[in-house]
Amino acid sequence: MILYPAIDLKDGQCVRVVRGDLATATVFNTEPAAQARAWADAGFGWLHVVDLNGSVAGRAINSEAIEAILEAVSIPVQLGGGIRTLADVEAWIEAGVSRVILGTAAVRDPELVKAAARQWPEQIAVSVDVRKGQVAVQGWTEDSGLDAISVAKRFEDEGVSALIVTDIDRDGALLGFNTAVFGAIADAVTIPVIAAGGLASVNDVINLMARAGTPIAGAVLGRALYTGGITPREALAAVA
Repeated sequence: MILYPAIDLKDGQCVRVVRGDLATATVFNTEPAAQARAWADAGFGWLHVVDLNGSVAGRAINSEAIEAILEAVSIPVQLGGGIRTLADVEAWIEAGVSRVILGTAAVRDPELVKAAARQWPEQIAVSVDVRKGQVAVQGWTEDSGLDAISVAKRFEDEGVSALIVTDIDRDGALLGFNTAVFGAIADAVTIPVIAAGGLASVNDVINLMARAGTPIAGAVLGRALYTGGITPREALAAVA
């Protein structure tokens, strides 16, 4: 299992929010590049970066902070938030992003996602953001009316490298992973699933790895990592 420390960007700063509500943002670092270096130095092999403003606006808002992160670390970065066109995807891959995450586009324009996956094999991921069983879009401000498994199955055998499945109802709330949410999707498709939303302690990582069925490929570490509920050392030891 690969662990992905999250760097969520709002107004150029590294923040954590609760259930996607930007009004709940807590600033953890005013210098995202410094935070990226800290996670890389702690031994993590990937970073999960999201432009929160961009998710709502539908275009990149925190480009300067993202570019600073890309310059600051040598480990791969996966990036989501406001990426809606093939030109957006190309620009970020040329800038050094290793994996581009498409969420709203995956619901509203699945053919764009498939085209991107053909053009940049293994560099496109789909974000499946689940609230009360339904997939949310536009920075989680709108419900799509579609269930998560239906959205996930659209991209079976299309070259998508991963599904980042976020449990919005638990995101940022430190309630623990709802392993069943991630497991149901992992068991329904062959695309690797990365779990996000709710992690509270190292036990969540251990329980995720211990579940029966298709293994979960990765987990995003958010608020708990910033507040000390899980330390880099114990997280990395759990998956070693």
